[in-house]
Amino acid sequence: MSATKPVVLLAEELSPATVEALGPDFEIRQTDGSDRAQLLSAIVDADAILVRSATQVDAEAIAAAKNLKVIARAGVGLDNVDIKAATQAGVMVVNAPTSNIVSAAELTIGHILSLARHIPAASTALKNGEWKRSKYTGTELLEKKLGIIGLGRIGALITERAKAFGMEVIAYDPYVTSARAASLGVQLVTLDELLEQSDFVTIHMPRTPETLGMIGTEAFKKMKKTSYVINVARGGLVDEAALNTALRDGEIAGAGIDVFVKEPATDVDFLGLDNVIVTPHLGASTDEAQEKAGVSVARSVRLALAGELVPDAVNVAGGVIAADVRPGIPLIEKLGRIFTALTHASVTQIDVEVAGEIAALDVKALELSALKGVFKDVVSEQVSYVNAPILAEQRGINTRLITTLESADYRNVLTIRGALSDDSQISVSGTLTGPKQIQKIVGVNGYELEIPMSDHLLVISYADRPGVVGTLGRLLGENGVNIAGMQVARHSEGGQALALITVDSSVPQGVLESIKTEIGATVTREVDLED
Repeated sequence: MSATKPVVLLAEELSPATVEALGPDFEIRQTDGSDRAQLLSAIVDADAILVRSATQVDAEAIAAAKNLKVIARAGVGLDNVDIKAATQAGVMVVNAPTSNIVSAAELTIGHILSLARHIPAASTALKNGEWKRSKYTGTELLEKKLGIIGLGRIGALITERAKAFGMEVIAYDPYVTSARAASLGVQLVTLDELLEQSDFVTIHMPRTPETLGMIGTEAFKKMKKTSYVINVARGGLVDEAALNTALRDGEIAGAGIDVFVKEPATDVDFLGLDNVIVTPHLGASTDEAQEKAGVSVARSVRLALAGELVPDAVNVAGGVIAADVRPGIPLIEKLGRIFTALTHASVTQIDVEVAGEIAALDVKALELSALKGVFKDVVSEQVSYVNAPILAEQRGINTRLITTLESADYRNVLTIRGALSDDSQISVSGTLTGPKQIQKIVGVNGYELEIPMSDHLLVISYADRPGVVGTLGRLLGENGVNIAGMQVARHSEGGQALALITVDSSVPQGVLESIKTEIGATVTREVDLED
């Protein structure tokens, strides 16, 4: 009697190439993922499920799937997958992070050309019987300045295409070295310089608390009245209300927008304006991108069900990882995000240090997880365990994995240490303690402390003196922010001190500014680890 084949459930229509990439080793079933009853019935004995955007793979669906090992999203976004519930259930989540980068870059160029030459408006007018050549006089791209906010893979592709038009490209990206930018023929500038100088501004950043509304009222005031802004990355990076005002008041010449805060977006205030071009989230909507996505995740499913390392896994590394190493994976990814929040200049070197008993094991997954955390909040694309080292290489960042069996204070300690372009260093260390493997931060920039990991974390550096802790408590309390825990460390009395504070909610930017002003802090950072 032959062994039963693993069941792969296709919950949405996928290309024949996707099915072909899965191969003959699986039982392929199909269902309508948008029909909730059908989905919950069909997923019960599935080993893997492939979806696009219409199927909600939430905690209920994951709980119903008794054999589920992998959820594959044939695309980039993962809004329809409950990653936390999947991780808790030991289910791998994979996507296709590079499937749409060419399509997104080309759409950006399409918006730039459409804005420069008024193509949509001129087309509509002519179809309505109006021949208005003079009204739609445009501008050439030759020798115009393109400002790219976020010089990742999509930004690099846009650079190549813009240079073919003879454009000058400048960029703002604090995580790209000048050497990497120079290799692309791009000049790195500050955000203010980019806004002030650019004829076209395009943003390619992840959506985080720090980047939400990044292009808003103040940004538009700094831009030329003849400039255009383009957003095909994430809804909310451009403040929609501020954009509406800027377009109506003539603060900028126009905008090209593909993504919105709420989608479908049919009632946004600026939709009816003549100086804005809008598309319904078409960044990945090409036949080529859709096929690349399907084939990519099909290959990931094959790897996952074979127990091998999966390059595009977003929640677990996959493959054979020692039981003692695995708990460190989520810890060091969080340390990577804290590391990024503490950076104040471009990073040139990252060392991932593993000290203690587990250093005798294969800890490569910890290095990958650390880099995944470092880049999670700074690039627009999904970061995986394989593209994270590539992201470092693209930015001119050297990386090393350092192991030692010696650990003085804890059984095991994980550290991420980095050298910055201004010759300073930053570091963050963590460990797991007790039978429940509690995640703790045990060091920041050379200061020793011990505090449980939290979704919301404040890191504050200041001159050691009486009354500072009381001031911190007062400012947070007056603004409704509850302190969960606090540790203060210093190297010497009256020297620099570091306060690490865990809080129950995000801290408004205005409160952080008040803290910095009142205590004269040299560093005031909030790290939001809540997914």
